[in-house]
Amino acid sequence: MGTGRELVVEQEPVVIPDFTVKDLLSVIPAHCHKRSAFRSSLYIFMDVAVIAAVYNIAAIADSFLNPESISLPHPLLYPFARFAVWALYTFWTGLFATGLWVIAHECGHQAFSDSKMVNNVVGWILHSALGVPYHSWRITHGQHHAATGHMTKDQVFVPPTRSEMGLKPMDHEQENLLGSRVTEEVSKELWEALGDSPIGAMIGSATYLLGGWHAYLLINASGQRNYPKGTNHFHPRAIMFKEREYGQIIASDLGIILWLAGVIGSIYVYGLKNVFVLYLVPYLWVNHWLVLITFLQHTDPLLPHYRAPEHTFPRGALATLDRQLLGDLGSVMGWIGALATHGISETHICHHVASKIPHYHAWEAGKHLKAKLEAIGMRTEGAPGGWAEVYRVFKECKFVEDEGDVVFFKNARGLAKAHPVYNTECPSDSGIELDK
Repeated sequence: MGTGRELVVEQEPVVIPDFTVKDLLSVIPAHCHKRSAFRSSLYIFMDVAVIAAVYNIAAIADSFLNPESISLPHPLLYPFARFAVWALYTFWTGLFATGLWVIAHECGHQAFSDSKMVNNVVGWILHSALGVPYHSWRITHGQHHAATGHMTKDQVFVPPTRSEMGLKPMDHEQENLLGSRVTEEVSKELWEALGDSPIGAMIGSATYLLGGWHAYLLINASGQRNYPKGTNHFHPRAIMFKEREYGQIIASDLGIILWLAGVIGSIYVYGLKNVFVLYLVPYLWVNHWLVLITFLQHTDPLLPHYRAPEHTFPRGALATLDRQLLGDLGSVMGWIGALATHGISETHICHHVASKIPHYHAWEAGKHLKAKLEAIGMRTEGAPGGWAEVYRVFKECKFVEDEGDVVFFKNARGLAKAHPVYNTECPSDSGIELDK
């Protein structure tokens, strides 16, 4: 038995709600559920127009960066300035192309229009053009929405448990289940087993942001750990898909084949350098923003995760956070970030409660919804959603316990920052039936 002085953390109480689906939907105005293919299409044109404008500005600026057009103090400043111009091009193009990704995502939720066919055609085109298997991801993403925060049913951002991390079993004489205290001996053992150096956290965060999306699609990284090894989004008979969905997975794979052919053909015609700068780097930016946004929406020391006895659809839907992507909405960058990505980071709670609400109504719907949640003490806003926050969350969210029906992440010392308190104003109602 270990002995030694205890390390203690003051935990924040986190409300575990007992709303019904009807309770949550009742505060959202009816007109927020209306979808318009015309209005939704305008956002596609906006994103494309901004990307075209960014390219033209970069091309014009590049044409002036030569000794005949402008005088710079040193010859090496010309290639440096050109690099800076095209680096800015890739950043802004990637940010607004993420907006196109978000619109395709809305198609997958049938939020683009009232027509299922229109939704799926537009979604397939946009997602295929961004290297996403539309139907494959649409199906698993729908399963994620049905079981958000469920330890054995959720599809992505499922926390690793103590045993899955290969850590020693918890000694209840040393450490309580909520994780508000732990002996120094146990803390040291966990620290040595998990590692928590700043450099390691930075490398881990960067790797996650750059390769996390592809790893999820190809090898189910950060996905449901109950799935067999080799599970991926391209096999039509993968465990996530039903037999009747076979043709949709094939259609998704066809979209990826056409995308790859387009990229390879463009390299052959225009050269690798041009395709790399104009498309591939912005493409990597899109995947980076996608992982950053979704990771921070669903990962935080103060977000609960549930095992079957305590999971309901409303609880799962509310086990997420709204975050301001590039800063406060009152700032220029914060406003641009929300505009470019259509508020996907800032209105995510509403999106999980009613995913057919289009993004242009989600702001109003989310305002009403958050007022109801905050009235019972629920936290709806996370810290700003940038790179520093990814680093912080990456360091603080290491594992959850194998025991307990409501669990919170613990850090490398074995301490949790939150404990559950219950709201019992109304009975539980999952709204979506899940096999326990």
